[in-house]
Amino acid sequence: THVGHIGRNMGIAQSEEAKEQVETVFKMLDMEDTGILSAADLAAVVSSDLKQTVDDVAKDGKVNLKELKEVLLKKEVTKEHLTVVSAKLRIQGCKPVLKPEEVKLARQLADNSQAHLFKPWDENSAKEGKPKVLMASLLKCHGKYPGGLLEYIKKAKVLLESSKSGKNPFEGYKPEVPHGEQLNYSDKKFDEFELKGINELKGAGFVLVAGGLGERLGYGGIKVALPIEITTMTCYLNFYIQHILAFQTIANKDVADEKAKVKLPFAIMTSGDTHAPTAKLLDENNYFGMPKDQLTLIQQDKVPALNNNDAAFAVKKDDPFVLQTKPHGHGDVHLLMHQSGLASNWAKSGVKWISFFQDTNGLVFNALPACLGVSSSLDLEVNSLTVPRKPGEAVGAICKLVPEAKSSKSELTINVEYNQLDALLKTTPVGGDAADAKTGLSPYPGNINVLVFKAEPYAKNLEESQGIVPEFVNPKYADSEKTVFKKPTRLECMMQDYPRLCKSTAKIGFTSMERWACFSAVKNNTKDAKAKAAKTGFGESGCTGEGDYYRANRKKLAAVGVTLEADGKRVDILDIPCWQGARVCFSPSFAPTMQQLKSRFPSPDKVKISDTSTLVLDGDITIKNLELDGALIIIAKPGAQVVVDESKVTNKGHGWNMVKSDDQEVDEKFRIRGYTLDVKEETKHVCDKPGKWTIKDGKATLES
Repeated sequence: THVGHIGRNMGIAQSEEAKEQVETVFKMLDMEDTGILSAADLAAVVSSDLKQTVDDVAKDGKVNLKELKEVLLKKEVTKEHLTVVSAKLRIQGCKPVLKPEEVKLARQLADNSQAHLFKPWDENSAKEGKPKVLMASLLKCHGKYPGGLLEYIKKAKVLLESSKSGKNPFEGYKPEVPHGEQLNYSDKKFDEFELKGINELKGAGFVLVAGGLGERLGYGGIKVALPIEITTMTCYLNFYIQHILAFQTIANKDVADEKAKVKLPFAIMTSGDTHAPTAKLLDENNYFGMPKDQLTLIQQDKVPALNNNDAAFAVKKDDPFVLQTKPHGHGDVHLLMHQSGLASNWAKSGVKWISFFQDTNGLVFNALPACLGVSSSLDLEVNSLTVPRKPGEAVGAICKLVPEAKSSKSELTINVEYNQLDALLKTTPVGGDAADAKTGLSPYPGNINVLVFKAEPYAKNLEESQGIVPEFVNPKYADSEKTVFKKPTRLECMMQDYPRLCKSTAKIGFTSMERWACFSAVKNNTKDAKAKAAKTGFGESGCTGEGDYYRANRKKLAAVGVTLEADGKRVDILDIPCWQGARVCFSPSFAPTMQQLKSRFPSPDKVKISDTSTLVLDGDITIKNLELDGALIIIAKPGAQVVVDESKVTNKGHGWNMVKSDDQEVDEKFRIRGYTLDVKEETKHVCDKPGKWTIKDGKATLES
């Protein structure tokens, strides 16, 4: 009779299963068959909202279970309550094999939509230590997430409800074109900002977001280990470090006292997948010449995957003791900068600007000094490097969001993802994500996730938010009612959402520059690149990244006044259109800025380079006179100052040996490009002793 009443009054369907659950729970409570249980023991296993009921029934620290049943008959006690009690009893049963902090967290999770995690816990699993495996994962996530897993669950429920209801995150805002600077590479305005930025380099810090493997590229290793080009085989990480060291040399140019010289700090965000290989790459290459104490690896952790709108954590289908976790998004870079203490320590040690950049955009350093100049001139707390954007392109846009008249919201300049952009822009004069009549481009600049932050307010804002930037959730629903997920989801955050943490008085803007000069990502395999190039014109693959690198250097030389075909020609490689022409490689030590590049060519009208040539310049080299038709490689070791006064260099040069993308005999780093290097003939000078060198008539001579 009791069971029937309990089932009915607890809102549980009158099924045999339901009756069994009620009976099982009370049997588990009364293991010693006394009808009496310690109030403290009972409070430890009931759901949190029933603890007061236990206290009300208790007498002298004891609870009569029959009396408790009678009280519960009058309450709105659901099947969920019983599930929590059952879960907590299982936790209690496994208590001997768990640490106190694991027991505490398990009970808290049972009270917060996670009772399902403990259903498989029994005597056998405890003997095998399986609950400890699950709790170790949960405890790790709990310790890493600000506020712990209860805060994660709380946020997830709110965001999942917003997602289900289709709430518009930009409701109450009107979009406007943001405040910023439009720069054309190497024109007078660009030069002015680059010069200002060069003066800011002494206060620069750098953060590389490198949590991804190259799987999407068809490359099994870490992306930063890929060569940016195969003429010199310089990998991305080496290239980035050399740039930072070259900027450091500029910053210390007029500083005589060694102790007063600055070291520009560099942090790399890794993931569980990339951390060890990144550390190994650095160790094996002696950190590419950067002192170890100048570089910090900060490793990103994952967060629990969510199975439903109740934010129930997902476990593996074939093993309920293994928690499913997923990446939290690249916005974690801010969390790690805070938790590691780097943000505050850098700000205190004299870092004024922190530049964030991505793992395979080799052109970014062409723009960063000018970006620093814009940040300094406009006093920007946040400066997004952007590129002109085509309407409909799968690239987010920087928008100034102005609150509507009755809104209590603050003005916000922020990236709006491309899939939300058209709806937001419907109210603007262009009527959606459409082109400006004058330019044929979107009036809203395209986000490329290269950001420059003012260090001091950045550290303060992270302190207040505990490093968390506003999160979002993006479940893929399996039903029209939005109650079932196709696969588990998770909370995510994006690095470009940091402006949401800024004060309303913060100045936030952008620096826009031609795409050829500052952005060429390498992220797609050859098949995907072909499809993407057909759709957008940008394949973003191995061959396009390399081709764009050479092209950018050609265009820089042309801007200086050197005679060569700057753009080159569009040639299909593996059906992917790529820019091909003279292969020009500059090491950062040769010319890390446009200003320095100009000084390297004092008489550019006397320098001519053919379309099929290869030119590699590494170190302190000045080109006075050169006509090149072939391959010329000049390496000036530290301390060597080289002047090139050649009339003509001619040889058979370099070419490509074309390969198929599925040719397993060829290394992956070449397969993803579609070619290997064919060195037919080259002229190479290595000036390896300090002093003044002259290269003339095919010979490199060290002056005595």
